[in-house]
Amino acid sequence: MEKKVSVFRSEHFNAAHRLVNLAWDDATNEQVFGRCSWPNYHGHNYEVVVKVTGVPDEKTGFVIDLKVLSEIITNEVVERFDHKNLNLDTEEFRNLNPTAENIAIVVYNLLRPHIDLKNEIQIRLYETPRNFVEYPAV
Repeated sequence: MEKKVSVFRSEHFNAAHRLVNLAWDDATNEQVFGRCSWPNYHGHNYEVVVKVTGVPDEKTGFVIDLKVLSEIITNEVVERFDHKNLNLDTEEFRNLNPTAENIAIVVYNLLRPHIDLKNEIQIRLYETPRNFVEYPAV
């Protein structure tokens, strides 16, 4: 049996968003999304935790160098989303409702090409200390 190990790296970004289905009127959006649908947006201090699971390399002992993982997350996620309005300032959410669930999926898709396919990855995104999502779900 392979000796798989999971390593974790946490980074954060601050961003504004509005939960809205553009096909609905304001009343329907408010009924479904509550205050999160108000038209002037609101912000979160997002914490993204990236879990990488694999067999440690025989030479380095690393599943992945955590400095390298930090650089990947910073380059692909933090630089893209930090201090942005997700709805207005990013291509990823121009037509995609920036729920925590969708943000986690987008983060996964941004990071996956940069991490060796022999390793599994999972994203945990904290929207608040009490509200978080994981993708993929296991």
